[in-house]
Amino acid sequence: MVKFPEAEARKFKNKFVCRRCKSVIRAPNLKIIAGTIKCRKCANRAFKPKRKK
Repeated sequence: MVKFPEAEARKFKNKFVCRRCKSVIRAPNLKIIAGTIKCRKCANRAFKPKRKK
């Protein structure tokens, strides 16, 4: 889908989707794993990586 690495990094690097409200947030991987990042909308701490279609 993505033709060059700069575009792939812009679209998918450090982007996560909230499992409850489906909002997208950009944060470092280690902070997501540690659970220190909260969703802005629903204050949930469960995230999944943005899907590459």
